Parts: sequence; structure tokens; C-alpha cells
Amino acid sequence: MKTILALDLGTTTGWALKSNALITSGTINFKSQRFEGGGMRFLRFRRWTEEMLKDHKVTEVHFEEVRRHVGTDAAHVYGGLMAQLTATCEECETPYQGVPVGTIKKFATGKGNAGKPEMIAAMRARGHLPKDDNEADALALLHFVIEVLA
Repeated sequence: MKTILALDLGTTTGWALKSNALITSGTINFKSQRFEGGGMRFLRFRRWTEEMLKDHKVTEVHFEEVRRHVGTDAAHVYGGLMAQLTATCEECETPYQGVPVGTIKKFATGKGNAGKPEMIAAMRARGHLPKDDNEADALALLHFVIEVLA
């Protein structure tokens, strides 16, 4: 039985997990805290990822592969999170794969450049109640993996 973890990497990371027939999802914030060094967000992300992989016996990880960022800070955060994720997956011997953003959006909405409200609406139409676009993106990625890559 596969257990799939789908991630929308960012300061607010969206996640969706399929274990058996159950899908759970949410978000977790990795914003730098006051009095923390710049690398602490990445250590917190790494600990959270390790816990998810081990506690849920994750057999594969998929993440939203971003090729272009609006800002430099967002690019740096994404790169750091992706480095931590791939290193953790390597250490845990868990296969991982990136899926381009446009591919996920086109699958979910029919438009490769769909906006945040459209992604949220698409996941609500599938019976989910995402609290924001990060969770909606992770859910869309999870459905893509289940329906297209399986």
C-alpha cells in the first residue's frame, strides 16, 4: 500500500497525505521567528519532514516544482526547503519527484495559469475544504499523482 505525501513548498507549506483510502491535508508555517538565525526555518522544516515520513510510513513524496519566482527571497526559501526535502528523502530512502506548477494547474482547472481562487474552487469541487491556496495546491498535486502518475 502506497502512502503519498504531496507538498507545496514555501514559507507556508501546503501538504496533502494519502494513506490507505484517507486523504488529510493542511498547512504549516516556517516563517523565521524572532531571535532565530536564518537557518532555523530549514531545520524546523527538516524535522517536520522527517516526522511525516516516519510517522506516516510515507512511500513517496511529490512536490510542486517552481521554475520561476516573483521575488528573490521566495526563490531562496524555496531552494532551501527543496534542498532539505531532497536530502531528507535521500537519507530515508524515500523516492521523490517534482511536478511543474503549470502541469498541476492544468490538471486541476483546465488552465495552466489558473489563479489562487480557481485552485481553491477546484479542490472544493472535489469535496475538500482547503483553508488557503497552499493547501489547495498540495491537494491538486496529490490528485494529479493518484490519477495520472499512478
